[in-house]
Amino acid sequence: MLHNLLTIRRNQWLLFSCWLVFSLTGHAQDALTYQTPPKALADLVTAPLTPTVSLSDKGDVMLILEQAAAPGIDELAQPEFKLAGLRLNPANNGPSRARYITGLKLKKLADKDEKAITGLPAVPLISFVQWSPDGTKVAFANSTDSRIDVYIVDVATAAAQKVGSIALNATLGVPYRWVSDSKSLIVKAIPAGRGPAPELSRVPGGPTTQENVKGTRGQAPTYQDLLKNPSDEKQFAFYTTAQVVRLGLDGTTTNIGQPGIILSADPSPDGQYVMIETVHTPFSYLVPVNRFPLKTEIYAMADSLVKGLNDGPLQESVPYSRDGAPSGPRDFNWRADVPASVYYTVAQDKGDPKVKADIRDKVFQIEAPFSAQPKEIYAAQFRFENFDWGNPTTALATERWWQNRKSITKLVDPSTWQTAVLFDRSYEDRYANPGQPDMKHNQYGREVLNLLPTGEILMLNAIGASPQGDRPFVSLLNLKTKQSRELWRSAAPYFERPIAVLDAARQVILTTRETPDENPNYFVRNLKAKIAPVQATFFAHPYPQLKGVQKQQLRYKRADGVELTATLYLPVGYKKEQGPLPTFLWAYPAEFKSKEAASQVSGSHYQFNRISYWGGAAFVTMGYAILDNASIPIVGEGDKEPNDTYVEQLVSSAKAAIDEGVRLGVVDSSRVGVGGHSYGAFMTANLLSNSKLFKGGIARSGAYNRTLTPFGFQNEQRSYWQAPDVYNTMSPFMNADKMKTPLLLVHGEADNNTGTFPIQSERYYNALKGFGATTRLVFLPYESHGYTAKESLLHMLWEMNGWLDKYVKNPAPTTTGQTNRAGKVGGGNNEK
Repeated sequence: MLHNLLTIRRNQWLLFSCWLVFSLTGHAQDALTYQTPPKALADLVTAPLTPTVSLSDKGDVMLILEQAAAPGIDELAQPEFKLAGLRLNPANNGPSRARYITGLKLKKLADKDEKAITGLPAVPLISFVQWSPDGTKVAFANSTDSRIDVYIVDVATAAAQKVGSIALNATLGVPYRWVSDSKSLIVKAIPAGRGPAPELSRVPGGPTTQENVKGTRGQAPTYQDLLKNPSDEKQFAFYTTAQVVRLGLDGTTTNIGQPGIILSADPSPDGQYVMIETVHTPFSYLVPVNRFPLKTEIYAMADSLVKGLNDGPLQESVPYSRDGAPSGPRDFNWRADVPASVYYTVAQDKGDPKVKADIRDKVFQIEAPFSAQPKEIYAAQFRFENFDWGNPTTALATERWWQNRKSITKLVDPSTWQTAVLFDRSYEDRYANPGQPDMKHNQYGREVLNLLPTGEILMLNAIGASPQGDRPFVSLLNLKTKQSRELWRSAAPYFERPIAVLDAARQVILTTRETPDENPNYFVRNLKAKIAPVQATFFAHPYPQLKGVQKQQLRYKRADGVELTATLYLPVGYKKEQGPLPTFLWAYPAEFKSKEAASQVSGSHYQFNRISYWGGAAFVTMGYAILDNASIPIVGEGDKEPNDTYVEQLVSSAKAAIDEGVRLGVVDSSRVGVGGHSYGAFMTANLLSNSKLFKGGIARSGAYNRTLTPFGFQNEQRSYWQAPDVYNTMSPFMNADKMKTPLLLVHGEADNNTGTFPIQSERYYNALKGFGATTRLVFLPYESHGYTAKESLLHMLWEMNGWLDKYVKNPAPTTTGQTNRAGKVGGGNNEK
């Protein structure tokens, strides 16, 4: 069956490719093979990836995870099922687009030597890495062509071995969790004897129907990869069905409950119970699996049903809003600080932010043996987000409200459930962000607040936004007085981030430290002792040939006084005497409710020059000045919505960045290009349609017709019918007749991101072509919203480089009626 499916897919792609060749050119031409960009760009794709690390709870051992390079296009071409918002590998019951770990090493922080782990699979494809609660072992899943197995690493011997003979089912996320005894795992396994997969039927038994006879409102976003027919439903049920199993490290197994579509299986902190969440019918063709009916039950480890907690209905009518929520019980979790207590949230406003309510959410708790009635433990003014549990008298609760950007953190006493406000702020205000509390693992292996005997807690802020740029810091927060004291902050000439607390009492932390020319490495820093930090890792520079790329953090204002930032990259060896350079601006707009928040400084001059192949900075290697991550704030204060003046603010922000580059003498205003991905692509098309700032643009995987996302997009919460002028003004498709500037469109042929389905680029290209615009459409086979295959990435850079070279670096002479002044370069009808 899989062979037949692959043949069908390849034939479909062949037909699509033939259509694309003719539609792009209007006449026959040879099919384009994958191309390779100049070596300086290609090297960014093929450069070895820097390993990531995971730290033991005691902070003495570091697990080094070596990352896989970009896969080949042949890997993406393997059979894949797109069902209920999932992308599945039918051959091994795992995700179809995973990025794997290919090697593991152990390193004691006190030593310089790394120890390779023995017993790894011959071809490691590692995922879902988890430390055991006692820190003596590490579990991981290894994928093969036909199955996914569990392996355990013994930290003391640095040896790995496969556990048992069961195959994991990872179609619905993390396929296993440690039990607190560190001697067993709760796993989602492929049921024994499940039989062959249902045959894919080419002959329908009848029409596919949907109905809404009760007039219920269901304003769903434009989700991708949904179920479409009864055949899809059968395939979905087959591949997602799993059996919950307790797997001992000696390979022994105990089934818990019956096979089902297991969304999660989570053991209680004391290891006596398992909370199992099971998806069931009726399925939906409108929303993905996380909105399907969901049953939540508690089982004893010995395989007996203890309590049915909830059976939630299909959620097709959740209000489409950042503040919207299901109307019934949701988000069932174990308390981390006690043996076996479940807490969950219930909306008091029917989940609808338009309903007036003093209390939006209430949180309830039910304790083992789960025979009593649930007890209310917390009432949230806004939408409840989470608890950070600590000890019997201390926890933190966080609630948020998107419409006013409010975030409230309260100090909670779980012995009385009394609360006191700890932080009440706008989460847009990056300067006021106190950071995240230091967490530790308790006797159950669960993360809880690392409370000091003094009633204080270390707070780690890995960004540390400030008027001087990002300067990460560590502070000491007194929970009694609510006062904090800064212990340390990153300082020039380094950018240093706190990663973990190794010893809270002695104030020893693990950080990463970097400079523009020195790649990040890990350091051990003692905050009490005023001594230099000790380097713990020695990862090599990923692209030493680019040492010397110049970087500068820019600060400037746009016309309405909002202060902006951008990172300016200049080529190695460039001097201002050489004159201004062709320029590439790369950005992604962000929305704000206040000009003050929009004006805050972002980024740091001292961060490593990470010249990724993904963004605009890559083209500094081709001789361009790069205005990277140029801030494009879209502000709507008070009752005003940001998007009401989206175009004006967009163009003003871009013009301010270019003008600053011109003022510095490094940007040639007559040779500026613009690009972006996703919402940045949407931005690019709008800038070219509504200004004369640019000579060319590159838009990757964007959405251009907002009538195809009629119930909101990005952070716009109004529907098309509530704000048709906003939708039409912001849609490049509706303004295709204004496009006078060359635009390259790139899109993944298998894009599954909400709203950016490939037809967005296809129809926009056709509209542009209909008006005679200079444009090119490139579909990347098998690629999703983010591109992963090496061939795709290399070809993407080849396309981008060729477009910039032709239309930005070496543009044709300006036509009559156009000028080369800043702000009047390129084409467009609406001059800004």
